[in-house]
Amino acid sequence: MNFARQTAFSDPGSYAPLFDKLPTDPRELTALVRNVITHFRDPNVTLPAERAQDINHRWIDRLLATDQDRHDAPLETPRPAAARVGGCCRDFSLLAVSALRHQGVPARVRIGFADYFFVPGWHHDHVVADYWNGTRWVLVDPQIGPGDWPFDPDDMPRPNGTGTPFATAAAVWTAYRRGEIDAETYGVDPSMPYRGAPFVRGYVIGEVAARQGDELLLWDIWGDITDTFDEAGAVLVDEIAALLLAADAGDEQASAELGRRYATDDRLNPRGRVTTMSPTGDVFLVDLATRVSAPAPSRADH
Repeated sequence: MNFARQTAFSDPGSYAPLFDKLPTDPRELTALVRNVITHFRDPNVTLPAERAQDINHRWIDRLLATDQDRHDAPLETPRPAAARVGGCCRDFSLLAVSALRHQGVPARVRIGFADYFFVPGWHHDHVVADYWNGTRWVLVDPQIGPGDWPFDPDDMPRPNGTGTPFATAAAVWTAYRRGEIDAETYGVDPSMPYRGAPFVRGYVIGEVAARQGDELLLWDIWGDITDTFDEAGAVLVDEIAALLLAADAGDEQASAELGRRYATDDRLNPRGRVTTMSPTGDVFLVDLATRVSAPAPSRADH
């Protein structure tokens, strides 16, 4: 995977000129991202109800189209928080990655869990960004910005097992399989059922998809992402997680093997079609090539 090249999801398309005059300092760039997007669950901002579908913007060009429809102004022009595009951590990070790639900087999203939000002892599902500064990979959280954090959000500690503020899904899964963590403390929110080993397992599949250029929504379902799994399903993700960790450590053979496995295994690859279980409550099927969505069949239709 060439991380300096845009993917179908990160490509700004006809909105690329918006990136031409953006700052090259990544710290300034992540601040600009926060001017374009408001988290749809931000407790301090009430987004208009009629804009609920913002969170299903899968492609950056569509996110930028929505922004420009509302503002018709350079991305650095201040936007009121409630008038920004509603999104989530994945959108903050992918927009930053898109802008970095536009500048020729290798960048990628990282899928995993963060322990620095809201509830002590809880590990929230989260997406951050990684970019190559010419010497090393730098991990950033474009969503949060400077604040009362025990680390620098624009140069976070590298993921290293589960002992860092952000841990990759592969690291969390591996720790779970070794009996080192309680997977029930990993998920969306303690008040929601989206947690535990099946949830972490699905995020490992999401992690390998993103690494291969399919930076899908966190609520997209495909392949072997299920609410349950058997031992065979666990072993599959054991293997993928081990390859992800090895590739992250610089093992080129592991990286190549991930590419081969992703290309050939229907359990990992969406094959151009996903089911979206949107936080809006809508469930629909999406053809990723045509970008056409349709309501998913209900149980009564079967």
